[in-house]
Amino acid sequence: MIPPVIQARAGTRMNVSAAIDTRMSCRAFLDTPVPKQTVVEILEAAKRAPSGGNLQPWLVHVLAGEPLAQFKALIRSKLPAQPAGEGSEYPIYPPDLHEPYRSRRFKCGEDLYATIGIARDNKAGRLQQFARNYEFFGAPVALFFTLDRRMGQDQWADVGMFMQNLMLLARERGLHTCPQEAWAVWYKTLGEFLPIPSEHMLFCGMALGHRDEAAPINTLRTDRAPLEEFAILRGF
Repeated sequence: MIPPVIQARAGTRMNVSAAIDTRMSCRAFLDTPVPKQTVVEILEAAKRAPSGGNLQPWLVHVLAGEPLAQFKALIRSKLPAQPAGEGSEYPIYPPDLHEPYRSRRFKCGEDLYATIGIARDNKAGRLQQFARNYEFFGAPVALFFTLDRRMGQDQWADVGMFMQNLMLLARERGLHTCPQEAWAVWYKTLGEFLPIPSEHMLFCGMALGHRDEAAPINTLRTDRAPLEEFAILRGF
C-alpha cells in the first residue's frame, strides 16, 4: 500500500522526501479537473531542473478538455487496425534485456496484473489493460515531452530530470502522475495532431490528475533494490 502523505509540518505543503516516497505510476484517475493555473505553476517550477550548458532541450505539449477528448478519439479509431501502434523512433528497452533487469521488469508486470486479477495466460485481458495507456488511465490532463533529435544522451537525461521535477511538484499539490513511454509508438499520429517541430522527436507522454484511491491497481508498490546493490561508499 502507498504510505500516508507526510507533511513537513501541519499547514504546509508536502516535503521533498514525502513527495519522492509517495510518487507512483498511477493507473486509475478520477475525472476531477485540474485547473490550468495549477498546471502552469507546476511547469514554471519544474523548469529549474538541471540542464548541462543550460540547453533546456525539452518541449512540453499539454492537452485537456476538448482537445484531449479529440486526440483520444483519434487514437481509439486507429487501435483496432494498429494495436501495436506505428513503431517508435527509439528502442524503449534494449533488445536483449539481461539480468537483473529482465527479472525486475518481469516481476513488475506480474505484480501489476496481480492487483487486478489478470492471469498471465489471459492475453486479451492484459492487452485490454495495456490499451488503457491510450486513455491516459482516465486522467484529465495529458502531457507529451519532445526533444531535438540532434541531441545526445546527456540531453535525454536533462529531460528525465525535468519530468521528475514535474512529478514531484504534482505530488506537492496532492496530484499524481504516470509517465508513459507507451506513447512513443504513436509518434506519427501525435506529430500530425500537434504542432511538433520536425526536428523534435517524441520521448513519452504523462498522465496527470487525482488518483482513484479505490482502484486496486493503484495499490501497487514496486520493489527497489537494496542500497548495497546500487551504491558503493568509500572513505566514510
